[in-house]
Amino acid sequence: MRSLRFALIAATMVASTAFASPADPKNGVDYQTLSAPQPVQATGKKVEVIEFFAYHCPACNMLEPAFNGWIKKQGDNIHVRRIHLPFQGPADPEAHLFLTLEAMGKLDQYHHRVFQAVHVQRQRLMKDDQIIEWAVKNGLDRAKFMETWNSFGVTTKLRRLNQISGAYKVSGTPTIIIDGKYVVSPSQVAEANKIQDVGQMLQATTQVMDALVKKAAATK
Repeated sequence: MRSLRFALIAATMVASTAFASPADPKNGVDYQTLSAPQPVQATGKKVEVIEFFAYHCPACNMLEPAFNGWIKKQGDNIHVRRIHLPFQGPADPEAHLFLTLEAMGKLDQYHHRVFQAVHVQRQRLMKDDQIIEWAVKNGLDRAKFMETWNSFGVTTKLRRLNQISGAYKVSGTPTIIIDGKYVVSPSQVAEANKIQDVGQMLQATTQVMDALVKKAAATK
């Protein structure tokens, strides 16, 4: 999967090399355009940005600080959505956790904690019982968590994730979708620009995203 391939690239990148800034990214090189653009939820002049991610994905964990910084920089220019790719199928436990936290209004408080638990504390959160135990130990009320976890709204969204990721042609993480049609991933940007440094790769990826947000905004 692309998340594992990107993690391997990132783990072995130690040398800094010069690269051409992708300020004018090329379709089919720095990014892809979906043949069937998807509807967006952003309103007015805002450009929709979707991050397909997974909590267990090392590359997603690596991208998280740069992505959050980019979101703050863009400000009111964008409307951001996060979608957990269901690697384990229609009942993916990690995606189930994300949707439960989202429904409880706890994402701002707990999203980074999940990444820290998996990638820093090395906790296994790949099964329902592991996740429920972690949630309770980290201060979430068990009754409220389980009520939301088993709710119709959360379980319905969980079952639809495979359909959604299929519509966007996403099979790996992290993948960014801009304006329902432009597809960007750090691994593609790195390969296209022959970047061998993690920091430069993240910088180049956000530069491509900047350009695509500007491109999308110009058509609104």
